[in-house]
This record gives sequence, structure tokens and C-alpha cells, in this order.
Amino acid sequence: MTIVDIDSDAAREAAERELSKPMYPRPSPKQQFFDFVETLIRRLVLKGAELPGGWFTITVLLILLAAGIVAAVHVGRRTLSDRHRSETLYGPTQLSAAQHRSAAQHHAASNDWGPAIRHRLRAVARGLEEAGLVQPASGRTATELARIAGAALPYLAGELMRGAETFNDISYGEVPATADGYRIVTDLDERVAATTETRLVR
Repeated sequence: MTIVDIDSDAAREAAERELSKPMYPRPSPKQQFFDFVETLIRRLVLKGAELPGGWFTITVLLILLAAGIVAAVHVGRRTLSDRHRSETLYGPTQLSAAQHRSAAQHHAASNDWGPAIRHRLRAVARGLEEAGLVQPASGRTATELARIAGAALPYLAGELMRGAETFNDISYGEVPATADGYRIVTDLDERVAATTETRLVR
């Protein structure tokens, strides 16, 4: 019987070819990425003595690799955040402006600022719809609301956009909800309510 002597690289390549056959389940993209990083690090360590600069070069390469991974994770989170920002302003339950306002005040009384801010901006949106200043649209985002309402009420355009940004930051970003944020959307709601009441009286 003939004994075939193969080195470690050839053995690994043969194993990879075997595991790539359809009969074997394929690893997830995440697992493939980690496997690639592990293989790269192992090869760098094995080839350390052969690289110009030796371990110093390996250290620099590993630092660059770590920085690349951190950057990739950051971009992935930003992409996910941007995708979330396209989600709708309203939740699954349809409430009136008064009901949203009442819910906001209830949460604010418990210092639960996240839901308080969301309900208060929804009160703004629903109030504008109830007054006929903005056409109802279930799929509208906070930013879209600010743009549309800002065109109808240009003197409130800046405040509307600021309210939308506050909503987006605490709902989809990493900004903590605060009493100051709630005060921003509350002031906006009160100004919009005063405007809509004036228009209804006329």
C-alpha cells in the first residue's frame, strides 16, 4: 500500500473541497467571516518568521484587521439604524390625538420618557390629520411628517423637524430619552394644537 505524504496546507484544502460538497450544510455568512479571520490570523502567525519585520509586521497587521472589523460593525449598525428610520411613525394601535396625548402624559408622570416622547409626537401627527392640515397615511415616518407639515405650517417647520429628530433618535438611534426631549415634543404639540384650534374656530 502506497502512503501519500501531504503537508498541512494541502490537507486543509482537501478538507475544504470535501466540505464544500452539497451534501454538507453550509455555514452562515457570519460563521464564514469568523472562519476567514481565524484562518488569516493562523497563517500570519505561522508565517511570522518569514515576513519582513517579523512579529512587528504581524502586530501591525493584526491592529489593522481589528480596526477593519470595528469599522465593519459600526457601518452595519448605522445601516441597520438607517433602515429602522424608514419605519412608520404610528404603532399598530390607532388612537386619536387626545388619546396619544393622554398616554404621553401618563408615561411622563412615571419618568418613562421613551414612550412619552413617541406618543406625544404621534399626538402632533394625529392632530394635524384631524385638522385636515395633513392627509392621513399609516405608513408615514416622523421625518416625512415634519416635511409635509412644515410645508403647510412653514413657521413651525424647524420645530417639526426637531421633534422628528428627537423621535428618531430615541426610537431607532442610541440616544437616551430624557425630560428635555419630552419638553421639545410637548412644546411642539402645544403650538400645533393652538394653530389647529385657531383654524377650526375660523
